[in-house]
Amino acid sequence: MHLILSAIIGLSQFGSAMSQCFGDPSMNTEFAQIINEDDTSTEFSIEGSCCQEAVCALPCAEEVPPPAKGFGIAVMTAIALFVVVGFASVFVIKGKSENYFVAGRTLPLWVVTATLASQSIDSNAILGAVTLSYKYHFWDGAVLPLGLGLSLILNAIFLARKINEDHALTLPDVFAKRYGKLVEVMASICTIISFLCLLAGNLVGMGAIISYLLTISQEGAIWLSAFLVLLYTVAGGLFSVAYTDVLQATVGWTGCVTLAFYMIANEESAPPPSIGFPGYIYPDDETCEMYEGVACTNDATLCCYNEAKWCPTDDNCKADNGAYPFGDLRIFNNQMTEAHSLTPFPNAIVFNWATIFVLGFGNLAALDFQARCMASKTPKTATMGCAIAGCLTFIVGIPFAYLGAITRVHYGPDSARASFETDSCHVGLGLPTCALWLPDENAPIKLLANEAPPFLGGWCLIGIVAASMSSKFCSALSSFLHHAANRMRTITFYPFQSYGAIPTITACDGAILAMGTVFSHNIMRNLGSFLPFVSSNLVTDENLLTVARIISVPFTIAAALIASFYRSSHSAGATGYLLIVAFDVVLASVVVPLFGCFYTKKPSPFAAFCAIIGGVLVRVILEFALPKDGWLLMPFDGTEFLDYGAAASSLFPAFIDVPAADHWDPTAEGEQCDQPRFNDWTGVDSLAAPLYGCLVFVFVQWLERNGPIHNFSPDGIMGKFRWNSLAEQALEC
Repeated sequence: MHLILSAIIGLSQFGSAMSQCFGDPSMNTEFAQIINEDDTSTEFSIEGSCCQEAVCALPCAEEVPPPAKGFGIAVMTAIALFVVVGFASVFVIKGKSENYFVAGRTLPLWVVTATLASQSIDSNAILGAVTLSYKYHFWDGAVLPLGLGLSLILNAIFLARKINEDHALTLPDVFAKRYGKLVEVMASICTIISFLCLLAGNLVGMGAIISYLLTISQEGAIWLSAFLVLLYTVAGGLFSVAYTDVLQATVGWTGCVTLAFYMIANEESAPPPSIGFPGYIYPDDETCEMYEGVACTNDATLCCYNEAKWCPTDDNCKADNGAYPFGDLRIFNNQMTEAHSLTPFPNAIVFNWATIFVLGFGNLAALDFQARCMASKTPKTATMGCAIAGCLTFIVGIPFAYLGAITRVHYGPDSARASFETDSCHVGLGLPTCALWLPDENAPIKLLANEAPPFLGGWCLIGIVAASMSSKFCSALSSFLHHAANRMRTITFYPFQSYGAIPTITACDGAILAMGTVFSHNIMRNLGSFLPFVSSNLVTDENLLTVARIISVPFTIAAALIASFYRSSHSAGATGYLLIVAFDVVLASVVVPLFGCFYTKKPSPFAAFCAIIGGVLVRVILEFALPKDGWLLMPFDGTEFLDYGAAASSLFPAFIDVPAADHWDPTAEGEQCDQPRFNDWTGVDSLAAPLYGCLVFVFVQWLERNGPIHNFSPDGIMGKFRWNSLAEQALEC
């Protein structure tokens, strides 16, 4: 055995650098004695090599060349251009822009469609889709644009028209009008937490691109992105959303769609069956014929790698890692219907369906989505804008998920850039060591910078950044802030006066200034109602915009801290993961009362209060009560749903042409691979929380069919509980 290893690896050329490639010292000693041909050795050298080559004869991962400087220059120039256009639009078209927004709800269909689609087609969705489909498979990434597009379609069907007709300024105002101040504040807190995660996900996406292109740390790139966001937010009061949002959306969509369809048409669709390496045994006759295999040395009935044809010399060798014996597919059509469709790899089928549900319904409570509906010229415009934007999300986002398979061709486990965890085994894969592939967290970005045509790759990178900027920066909140003075005179649920300074602005930052606006307008204005020692004039019409901008700073810092913690190395892909978390928050809390606003005759403040509290409690309890190992995989049967174990043996996998005695037998004493079963129920909690909230809301509404069981003041503050009324209702039951 040691002769074969020495012949393949050639360790004698290496120096004296020693390595511990295994957590178990006995395993390290076992390999040291084999490699060094010395029964007393406890360490072995990897000087000029690496653990996966020394132990598993897998070539060390090739270094990917740094990106051309032109990519970084182009992306940063584009960011600067968007800021300049934002500033310039006010001075170039100030009169038109003022006239455009001052009339109130006047956004036309083309602007509503562009700005709505911009919110769903950002780095969370685009970069998240390709990252997840690269790490796992197609549907793991495609569920992001599917869920976001579905939310826009659902919004068009159920809410867009009603939101537009409601004449509210912010989404929490919709709650205030029906449920009062307490529920308004609760909804505001939930939506702000949601948007912190949404902003963090976009910062991760921007940070990953800037980090790679400028060759700086990802944490530094995230904070640089946060600074740019804040800078853009300050500019937010100075430019027109109608021009910057459409510009960024156009650049983003066209760049991403063009690149995606070019790569799909011109690149290998998915990794083919592995050609293997010297000593590799082909799994079937078809693969053997494909690569002109020859009879194996130790068993002539088997077909092996043709070394004379494919590897005549060390410097003229066509080989791979044998990771795909039967090849990969761009898409497995039954991945969303069959848990074992990806065998021998696991399938996160439950989490994927939960993701579609969370994004489809949770996104209905997104501040930026509903802001655009409020700002639409007519209810029909809001409805059609949502429907068209949903279709655009499908058209732009889903093709990007197809790039996952193409990325695996260049950066997957059978590529020259592949890295493996040496101290890992898996029975289902038949690997006693080097079983766990370590995906490159920047592989999608490297694909664009190194494998795509430079112009298209740069255009797409700019497009992703533009889409993220559009998502974070260009909310149509400005339109209703701009005409707030006209609206406030007609709204009776708040004793507001018309805004003073607000009509001077035309647009503002989407996520950041939305959070700042909601916090100052819907929370700080109401503090005096709950805390007697807080002045009712803490936030006034004159200082509201200033307070909102000041509050934006800690919100941005908080989002950057979240992004720095998750980064792009998170097991689920931080961009996509944080996107799901963002709308998981509001799905558990405010989506049910939002439907209650428009689909109950007399929306009950107490029903909304109980639904929010109940949904949040169930979500938090299940977050800690349900088993979660971080892999997002349910404990289905089969070896594919076993987690990777520590290295189990120094023997060879069964697909290597060696004497039968040298093949690993995972059932033999002392050779077992200790693999716990995946056990992660993530997704169940996301579905259970809104279901419970819905049941609570309906039940309390029913209890109050003959009158309220709980007193709320005219302002929506909780009063004394009417126990007698509740007892009467219970007796009737």
